[in-house]
Amino acid sequence: MPSDLQPSPLSCILAEPDWQARRAGHVARVQEWTGPHQARARLQHKHPVYDFLFSYYHFRPGQLETWHPGLGVTIAGASAEDYLALPGYHRTAEGITADPAWYKPERHEGLRWITQLLRVTTERPPSFGCFGLHEWAMVYRTPEVRHAAWPLRFPPDELAAIVEAQTIRCSHFDAFRFFTDAARPLNRLQPSKLDIPHLEQRGCLHANMDLYKWAFKLAPYTPSELIADAFELACEIRETDMRASPYDLRSLGFEPIPIETPEGRIQYETLQRNYSERGIPLRARLLTACEALVAALG
Repeated sequence: MPSDLQPSPLSCILAEPDWQARRAGHVARVQEWTGPHQARARLQHKHPVYDFLFSYYHFRPGQLETWHPGLGVTIAGASAEDYLALPGYHRTAEGITADPAWYKPERHEGLRWITQLLRVTTERPPSFGCFGLHEWAMVYRTPEVRHAAWPLRFPPDELAAIVEAQTIRCSHFDAFRFFTDAARPLNRLQPSKLDIPHLEQRGCLHANMDLYKWAFKLAPYTPSELIADAFELACEIRETDMRASPYDLRSLGFEPIPIETPEGRIQYETLQRNYSERGIPLRARLLTACEALVAALG
């Protein structure tokens, strides 16, 4: 469940019992995801849905479990000294807090880029109706598929006919770059990395999943409650993404969203609109965190 904690003021001091309770709550919450992932990793079991959240996003389970109070929040008490062993913290007269000076100058431009991306995505109207065809475009007319251990719901020719009967309108560069060579010309857009700020829109499932990426990239300046909230949304979106894909994952408990049918497309767009709405407050909280760090860097 999303955190019910209100965002911390930009400047406050947390007594040891208060921040210890918040840290324990965060760890217990995210271990619902990190625990199963680590258990599968020990057994070398691959999961086509959930592994993505740790492999593609490159934020390790231990990093997700580490609680950060966020920029401007000082933690007091003897145990707070442990945070001095983590990158980005320093001691003040009141306790231990994240130090903006640790944010390297070569990262400043990237921070401004993320801030602007969040801002323009907030202002840009959402677009719907893509129906998750990006996953289909990634297996279109190719013998090689990303999740080869799992069956496809249709034979190759029938799958290709489904793709060709619809309009692919993917606006997300990091999805488009995995299209097969045969699928790329079928997309109405040809997004490049330079196009990201001009095409990113909050109706896109991947744009809302990426809120998690932008949140953890700013650690330790991002409150971990925000990172966990963004991870939870990303997890739900990933499930929808793969249910709407051409893979048959029913053996894992994921019932397909049949976007090849009118009913399935309605189901997909309903979920897409829900995620778009839920991403609005997360994006606002993240934008506030970005702007606070930009201001702290001067």
